[in-house]
Amino acid sequence: MIRAVIVDVDDTLCLTEAASFELENDVLAALGRPPMSRAVHRATWGEILLDAMPHRSPGVDLDRFAALFPIWHQRYLAEGRLDVIPPENLATLDRLVLDGRTVLLLTSRTEPEVRHLLEPDHVLAGRVAGAYHQGNTRFRKPDPRAFDELLIETGLSPERCVYVGDSPGDALAAGGAGIRFIACLQSGVRGLDDFDPRYVTAAVDTFPEILSAISNL
Repeated sequence: MIRAVIVDVDDTLCLTEAASFELENDVLAALGRPPMSRAVHRATWGEILLDAMPHRSPGVDLDRFAALFPIWHQRYLAEGRLDVIPPENLATLDRLVLDGRTVLLLTSRTEPEVRHLLEPDHVLAGRVAGAYHQGNTRFRKPDPRAFDELLIETGLSPERCVYVGDSPGDALAAGGAGIRFIACLQSGVRGLDDFDPRYVTAAVDTFPEILSAISNL
């Protein structure tokens, strides 16, 4: 039986790429720069932000962008335009908990980027038992060791876990750690052909479909 469902945040639990595209273009506009194209944003999605920005907006002043981005990021969060978890995804987490499964987050975000999701008054409180990010793990996906702290601290064995994510790096990390992987394709950023089939246990078009996928494992 699957005891723990480990969930990625971006473009899995919530659809981040589309919101981030708008956010980053607002920052570029504040700098007097033209907007980037959605195609360029998607092609560089998953890269570290300041590494990706020279490709997304060639010639951008990275220091000025880095100074403005947190201000706009907080504005988007306050306005409910970023990290919005759909009600059907929250209901899916509730069903997992009701079924006796532990829900954990594993993301490549930094601690400041995930902090608001862990507040006691956030909608994830009571649904998610723990979160692992760059602030409390030594390795990042696609390195399989990204799961080390989670497995050690929870005492879970890899074969009792499943990881739900949206990227080939998610699949590679899970597979290397001996954890089954469900590819969530809802964002449309990637298709199943982008994944190494050796590391994909199942694929779903929407997050709520993980319930049936997990029950079939």
